[in-house]
Amino acid sequence: MPGVAVLPQGLEEAGSIELERLGAGSVRPLRRAAAFEADMACLYRLHLQARLPFRLLREMGRFPCCSRDELYDGIQHCLDWERWLHPSQTFRVDVTGITPGLNHSHYSALQVKNALVDRQRDIWGKRSSIDLDAPDLALHLHLARGEAVLSLDGSGGSLHRRGYRAAMGAAPLKENLAAGLIQLTGWDGHEPLVDPCCGSATLLIEAASAALEMAPGLNRPFALEGWADFNPDLWQREQTRARGRKRPDAELPALLGFEQDPDIADQARDNVRAAGLQGLIEIRSGSFEGQQLPPGPGVLVCNPPYGQRIGHEADLEQLYGALGRFARSQASGWQLWLLSGNANLTGALRMKASRRIPVSNGGIDCRWLQYAIR
Repeated sequence: MPGVAVLPQGLEEAGSIELERLGAGSVRPLRRAAAFEADMACLYRLHLQARLPFRLLREMGRFPCCSRDELYDGIQHCLDWERWLHPSQTFRVDVTGITPGLNHSHYSALQVKNALVDRQRDIWGKRSSIDLDAPDLALHLHLARGEAVLSLDGSGGSLHRRGYRAAMGAAPLKENLAAGLIQLTGWDGHEPLVDPCCGSATLLIEAASAALEMAPGLNRPFALEGWADFNPDLWQREQTRARGRKRPDAELPALLGFEQDPDIADQARDNVRAAGLQGLIEIRSGSFEGQQLPPGPGVLVCNPPYGQRIGHEADLEQLYGALGRFARSQASGWQLWLLSGNANLTGALRMKASRRIPVSNGGIDCRWLQYAIR
């Protein structure tokens, strides 16, 4: 089956590598996505084990589409709706892209909805309701170059929501982006990992979860469980396979987070407990300036504020300057990876980056910067 993984911008290559590692074939990076092919077992596996995608879309049909009439007719005939969408089920339609004659995603989604409920009335004399939050069937339509592609969203809700993060700071880093950033560092679970401005501890939690091979999709519902061709035995086998990958006895190095705000530090500890990682990640209250690093070498990872959502640039310059001094004095021989959305502020580090990887964080153009600390 053809499919598409929707990915954070900047993680297309990393996401493609992950898809291949989990058994997907014909993987091809796209913009903010990767195309792939998978059988049903692999599709289930991706939902349970993939860390980087926002969504995994299973293509169900495609048809020429350059007008609202072609969209309406194409939707009515591209899938056996009598099998896939009973009026007792709710649904949601998401639309991306444009094509001649269809330039507004909201209007296109409305046309899809009309085609479906009219088809249902023809079959049963009644129609489904719309549920934007937890639909029984999540539909995704992509329009481009005179063609429409209809897919099913197997998660129903974004895969970045792991379930451990009830408590979040003011500008939280999405879990799948954090997992991808850790993957880009090359950290393999054998040397200390420290976040000097840890906030909600998302970077540390995602790093530890990956090192222990804890499947992020276990213990959450999926829309695919309501699909007409859902295979419960195969799903159970893939869940068992995902659980079997966990390495509960693995010895991890020191994983430390420093957080100046005591309330946010408590929230981070709650998140660590909710993720099942208590005793493996230590959150220390107080500024990083008064902290000692574990014996190195190791890796510092950091997503400090950059003045767009929290903090003022004048105050943040002092924070970045202090962070640079801390790294140079305390972390000789370590690597520092810092997510920057403000080049003026990173200049206050007084350090020269050896790598600059473009990524998008919540629509903000950022760089994942690597520094070798001498």
